[in-house]
Amino acid sequence: MTSPFVPPSDTRDPGATGRKGLLTEHIARQLEQQIRAGEWPVGAKLPSERELAVQFGASRNVIREVLRRLEATDLIEVAPGRGSFVAEQSSAQARGYDALYRTERPTVRQLIEARIPLEVEIAGLATERATDEQIDAIVQALDRVESAGDVVDKAREDLRFHDTIAAACGNPVLRTMLASIGGMMFEMMLRSNSDPRIGEPGVPHHPEIVEAIQARDVARARERMREHLALGLRTYGPDLDVGLDLMASRHIETLLGR
Repeated sequence: MTSPFVPPSDTRDPGATGRKGLLTEHIARQLEQQIRAGEWPVGAKLPSERELAVQFGASRNVIREVLRRLEATDLIEVAPGRGSFVAEQSSAQARGYDALYRTERPTVRQLIEARIPLEVEIAGLATERATDEQIDAIVQALDRVESAGDVVDKAREDLRFHDTIAAACGNPVLRTMLASIGGMMFEMMLRSNSDPRIGEPGVPHHPEIVEAIQARDVARARERMREHLALGLRTYGPDLDVGLDLMASRHIETLLGR
């Protein structure tokens, strides 16, 4: 089964978790964009950890986490003792669908429009088909979202929450389709979970979705998921028709500047 795109977790100091996570996202996005744009050709060796740390004004621990993320998405290959090298860019790689979507510069509105029919159907099927164990897993996933300590962790757990519902729908094709847009969903969730204008109106939605699934109320589960996803169409304002990459980069920079 294809698992969702989820940035790697770590054991960070809670006092520094928020900024470190955001800085990792910020640097990883810059290097990813450079690689996708061809600024680093296939086979090129990236600067050393020390050089990247100086270049970005970050600790080497942050840079190691950035490199782990790029390696996990098949953008680079790490050769112990030799360094990190840009990997062959092929549509057959795990990141292929995400890269394909991004060539069209999708907007927030377009991602929402794609998620609504997909996840409303997933919610309905999960309500019909989920085992008691899978419902327990959904409840636990919700608990992790609500207890997450910073915006990066909350976005990561939010993505896992939606994947846990997809896992319970009993259709691996639908779950894989959702996983293929996981990278873009994560970017949107970073914004949604750190902007009170977006996050606060949506606070009741996750528990309402879970309650409907527990009650085996298919119509209500579908409607609550639809309401949850459609919220962004009313709350994102001018950013609704901005490219996801640009929106996410601007928002991460804003958070780092606080």
